[in-house]
Amino acid sequence: MEPADALDEIASLLERERASRYKSKAFRAASAAIAGLSAAQLDDVASLRRRPGLGESTVRVIVQAREGAIPDYLAELRALHGPPTSALRSLLRGDLHAHSDWSDGLTSIDLMVDAARALGHEYLALTDHSPRLRVAHGLSAERLREQMGVVAGFSSRGFTLLSGIEVDILDDGDLDQDPELLGALDIVVASAHSKLRMEKRAMTRRLIAAVRDPRTDVLGHVTGRLIAGSRGLRPESEFDAAAVFAACAERGVAVEINSRPEREDPPDELIAVALDAGCLFSIASDAHAPGQLALLAEGAARAEAAGIPPERVVTTWSLDRLREWAARPR
Repeated sequence: MEPADALDEIASLLERERASRYKSKAFRAASAAIAGLSAAQLDDVASLRRRPGLGESTVRVIVQAREGAIPDYLAELRALHGPPTSALRSLLRGDLHAHSDWSDGLTSIDLMVDAARALGHEYLALTDHSPRLRVAHGLSAERLREQMGVVAGFSSRGFTLLSGIEVDILDDGDLDQDPELLGALDIVVASAHSKLRMEKRAMTRRLIAAVRDPRTDVLGHVTGRLIAGSRGLRPESEFDAAAVFAACAERGVAVEINSRPEREDPPDELIAVALDAGCLFSIASDAHAPGQLALLAEGAARAEAAGIPPERVVTTWSLDRLREWAARPR
């Protein structure tokens, strides 16, 4: 295989397992560092070791790839990530929750699109954060307008990149962005990121208000819990799940099944409540790097185990049907 392809695949697999961002970025930087090198330059190991952006691990990958072998490190990572076993995963056509380096993602929009295309996606919604989430470099109205222009430029590249946002749900249930601007986006994912220990009745009112906002398409990681990972543990928010999911069903708002292993949100018992309420669902990666787009397999396996019919999952729908749903009367 080509050395650059091996380096990029290693970076993607490291991103998928949420390894240190510096580790995955090192392999992407190495791929960029050898771009345009001739075969002779790639075979000059002494010169490679002196080249900026390359280290001993990345040089070893290049050497083994040039020898016609699958690099050892790549083979090791591939063995950890077998092919998806969920039949539902094969029906997914896209992803409605992904981030770029415009907010707290690790890479450019271009690399996210390339990874989505490689996975066979027909569409991807770019949903960077809104202004109040300063720690995640949330987008002001001005920056979001600028990004929408960039997103529109992908329409001529043979891939559908949907304009979107993961908009913060404010304490009173309002959405953290200009309403007119939200109305101009293809997809709006509304998520709570602060005051997650709010009293149960207040949190219920907060979430229902967000669901009833005419611009909301998806209710993101509804409980806000963290069950593993470097950010530590966080308990579920308390709210009246039956009331919140009834509002989702009434408004046609999809309940997100967040595929990140540290979230697994909603928990299984709440997926059952949403299913009984007649809700639609969106299986989403919440990817912050290209390799994390493949996390959809984990969300799809949970959804299938919960007995969610594929037709109730909006990300199994064609682009035309998805657009009709997002443009529905509210």
